[in-house]
Amino acid sequence: MQVDFIFFDAGGGHRAAANALRQVMEQQGSPFEIRMVNLQDVLDAMDVFRKLTGLRLQDIYNLMLKKGWTLGSPQLMVGMHWVIRLFHPKAVRLLEAFWRERRPEMVVSLVPNFDRALCESLARALPGVPFITILTDIADYPPHFWIERQVQHFICGSAKAVEQALAMGHAEDKVHRVSGMILNPRFYEIAPLSAEDRSAARARLGFDPAKPVALVLFGGQGSAVMREIARLLPDRQLLLICGNNAKLREKLQTLPHAAPMYVEGFTKEVPHYMQLADYFIGKPGPGSISEAVAMRLPVIVECNAWTLPQERYNARWVRQMGVGTVLPNFRGIARAVEELLAPAAYQRFREATARLENRAVFEIPGILRQIAKPRG
Repeated sequence: MQVDFIFFDAGGGHRAAANALRQVMEQQGSPFEIRMVNLQDVLDAMDVFRKLTGLRLQDIYNLMLKKGWTLGSPQLMVGMHWVIRLFHPKAVRLLEAFWRERRPEMVVSLVPNFDRALCESLARALPGVPFITILTDIADYPPHFWIERQVQHFICGSAKAVEQALAMGHAEDKVHRVSGMILNPRFYEIAPLSAEDRSAARARLGFDPAKPVALVLFGGQGSAVMREIARLLPDRQLLLICGNNAKLREKLQTLPHAAPMYVEGFTKEVPHYMQLADYFIGKPGPGSISEAVAMRLPVIVECNAWTLPQERYNARWVRQMGVGTVLPNFRGIARAVEELLAPAAYQRFREATARLENRAVFEIPGILRQIAKPRG
């Protein structure tokens, strides 16, 4: 069975989730032939954002993240949705032609905002072909973000997302609950480190193995706020991962810092670096906080007017699950770290992370196989 996985590169999470799921399904000997489809490439012919700015929509989004231009993002999203609705008929026509040519037997979307066009076009071109949306956010940000009123399946990584789908009128047999966000299988495959090996690895990065290390990560594009965090925590050991932001990495490497600080760029070794850390500092992105929790790291995140609207529920989730601290801004980071590392508080946060067992990437293949079964 030929299955199309739909992703785009607005942020790194959609492609990463699609690749992780494909990898696990291939390792399991899945009967599906998985084909990766970058939605941006399919819709390039009508990308009004590129016509207006010279940049593709996904590149505009990534530039916003890199520069920290996220204040007012809820209003920007309203405008983006208005443009998407305006060009909806053209998007449906492009996608309908695309499906007729490729003839998938199942379509799995890992992107928000465009699921109405994806589902409508598929139903026109290939009636009866299942359409599934896997939410790569912990919850929906209605309206017209993840969950639309249409006949399809949803795979949800939280009770909140299930509640949202059911409240919109979707049938229970089309709303599937899994235990969290899709994580790369490396987070499950990595071998535990002995205390001696962990200390030695920390020392090789220049750290004092006896003192706590914070892992600071703001997604694949990094963030200028990482410099501010480093300035506000001069006496804390920091392991900063800048992703694809080479300029930020250069600036951090030359930043004076009293305590040891190790700066990394893009890397596939995030699970290893998390093994060496004691706690996580970053934005409330669904992937980053889920990875940190999986590696038993208590988290410190910020939630305010600059936080992307679809990530604001994640901060509430951190509080509800008891896995970390949410700050109104990082100006209070020094006190937050001190409070988190107090022995009783740190033990409580660690125990909360241990209670969350996320196996979503291994659960989803079975759900897809069940959906693919012919109805008798």
